[in-house]
Amino acid sequence: MTTILLIGKTGQVGWELQSALLPLGRVITLDRSQMNLVDPDAIRRAIREAAPSVIVNAAGYTAVDKAESEPDLARQINAIAPGIIGEEAKRAKALLVHYSTDYVFDGVHAAPYVEDDEPNPCNIYGKTKLQGEQAISASGCAYLILRTSWIYSTRGTNFVLTMLRLAREREQLAVVDDQIGSPTWAQALARTTVELLGNIELAVEHAGTYHLSACDYASRYEFANKIIDIGKVLSGEKTGWAIVQATTTANYPLPAKRPLNASTSKNKIKQVFNIEMPPWAKQLETFLGGLYRSRNH
Repeated sequence: MTTILLIGKTGQVGWELQSALLPLGRVITLDRSQMNLVDPDAIRRAIREAAPSVIVNAAGYTAVDKAESEPDLARQINAIAPGIIGEEAKRAKALLVHYSTDYVFDGVHAAPYVEDDEPNPCNIYGKTKLQGEQAISASGCAYLILRTSWIYSTRGTNFVLTMLRLAREREQLAVVDDQIGSPTWAQALARTTVELLGNIELAVEHAGTYHLSACDYASRYEFANKIIDIGKVLSGEKTGWAIVQATTTANYPLPAKRPLNASTSKNKIKQVFNIEMPPWAKQLETFLGGLYRSRNH
């Protein structure tokens, strides 16, 4: 039986992976209390005890703005730890699946980024995630690095939950219209990961870096309006929602600079594995439908 080690079980993607991975074999799940990602010995010990044939690393330092003031911690978790995990994956002859980000790019391209485009991250988070990619590659293990985008779920802090809350608390919301990405539902990402792992031999044969997020692109402004439009329909309440006004990133300064065009081409993963995620708007509709049903019961 395949033994899968899931690292980061309490995060947005990790939480969904816990159940999604079960059909593939025996799943061992670890959170930060069970694997301290700033302790190399703890990482090695946990992986050797599990003796996995597949490692899925869904852990990461994801607080983009906070990373600017905690660069060492972000580097430990996003850069150093993945390299150690890669070394242990090679030692165990295990396939490593690791989630990265479209923030490895600077966002100055006019067209969607492809995997071979030169990374040039513009913030500490993106820099540490790129260093993690490089450390995994240097480890010599078989890996799938999956660069994803704008993750949301029912857990933690994310754009969808924040917009739903603020849209009922305020009369107006200013949202940037010059940042472009592919909003991606954590559950859909988990399911697609399982689809990728359905043929481990093929995954190992075509190991490498892939862009994996929702099809199509949206600005933060378009994303916010879609969230509210769907919310109005599902709640049956047409009034009492904020009006969304477009603004620019320049007018909304944050500690961490964001790439403006974070759109990525997903052609490579479609060509190699015949895998394609649903469009972002369809994912959002499905997510919000389930969210409102759970709230009403």
